Amino acid sequence: MTAAPPAPSLADLFAPFPASPPPTAEVIPAAELPQPYRRLLDHTHHMTVTVEEHHGGPVDVRVLESVRAGDDYARRILLTRQTDGAVVQFGAVRIDLAALPPAVRDEVLGGRTPLGRVLISHNVLRAVTPTAFLRLTPTPDLAGWLGDGPLYGRLGVLTVAGRPAIRVCEILAAGR
Repeated sequence: MTAAPPAPSLADLFAPFPASPPPTAEVIPAAELPQPYRRLLDHTHHMTVTVEEHHGGPVDVRVLESVRAGDDYARRILLTRQTDGAVVQFGAVRIDLAALPPAVRDEVLGGRTPLGRVLISHNVLRAVTPTAFLRLTPTPDLAGWLGDGPLYGRLGVLTVAGRPAIRVCEILAAGR
């Protein structure tokens, strides 16, 4: 039996960005997520695909900031609709670059394509495991991008070729 991947925390995902503290969050059961957030968060698929299906078209990534220390790469991002540039999701991610094939690593570091799309287009064997669902009170930055709270999101781990390689926090825009 394979052990469950380690669960990330907001503190861990925001640690590389001391000027951008994490929002206040409460862990809630999936059943307490109101629709459409439950449908958008309670699954084992890439959020890129989920938000593209929900919004009826592709999304772009905007890297807000990134930090790299050896093979540990962290970034904070926004996903925006291509049709009108509206922000649909905020993300904070930490990636073990050593777990990714070189071409995937290079594309991720390039910051021009959403992470889920990169992994899918390179057919990287992966599993997406949500580890917690969150009700969040936004920081001023998050409120500006996503709207006033409460906001809903999830923490999760992406396992690449059997190795926990990517830890994520994904927060959806309010009412979009």
